[in-house]
Amino acid sequence: MNVFAVRARALSWCWLFLASLGASAVPDFYRTLSSTHGLLPDPTPEAFSVCYEHSCKEVAEVGLSPAQWQAVRQIFDPPAADAAAERELIRQALAYLESVVSPLVGAAGDRGGNLAGLISGGSQMDCVDESTNTTTYLALIEREGLLQWHRVAGLSTRGFIIFGWPHTTAVIEQREDGARWAVDSWFHDNAVAPEVLPIAQWKKGWSPAGFAGF
Repeated sequence: MNVFAVRARALSWCWLFLASLGASAVPDFYRTLSSTHGLLPDPTPEAFSVCYEHSCKEVAEVGLSPAQWQAVRQIFDPPAADAAAERELIRQALAYLESVVSPLVGAAGDRGGNLAGLISGGSQMDCVDESTNTTTYLALIEREGLLQWHRVAGLSTRGFIIFGWPHTTAVIEQREDGARWAVDSWFHDNAVAPEVLPIAQWKKGWSPAGFAGF
């Protein structure tokens, strides 16, 4: 490694350290969530928890490289001009995070729904895993000050709609008017951008067109 690469890496880690000093506190709901599933209670880009194997049966501690986290920051640069634009940036960031994090726990082959990925030979995630991981990613993004129009608002569950089973999603809240949006990655394969829609619509049993799995 040449001297320029060494300096670049040192500056990158220094930048991440300084950014973390200004990070906001983890919301109370996340501390409850972390206690329930055995997650790291104070996630940072360098150290956070990932759930997999259905309902957080397995939990692994992982971390991003400075370059990977910088890639997340770049998605939000420049900042979104309005809330709708920011929701699209959130979708892009979550798809990217799944693309780099899921392989760390053998879940690159995760498929939409619960059953489709069981024959892939890797770790499959159900909606509890997906919503918990999405909430962790969103908390990391919010703590770094990358969300201007939304805040992370925990989880929401709708009951006995999809083939008789409850279903859970991550939720964001619009700062301006308190409108809540479901952020649901469960419907799609790993690293596909999640669905983001009004929570009231999601609560009614919404699923994407063509989704017929479980």
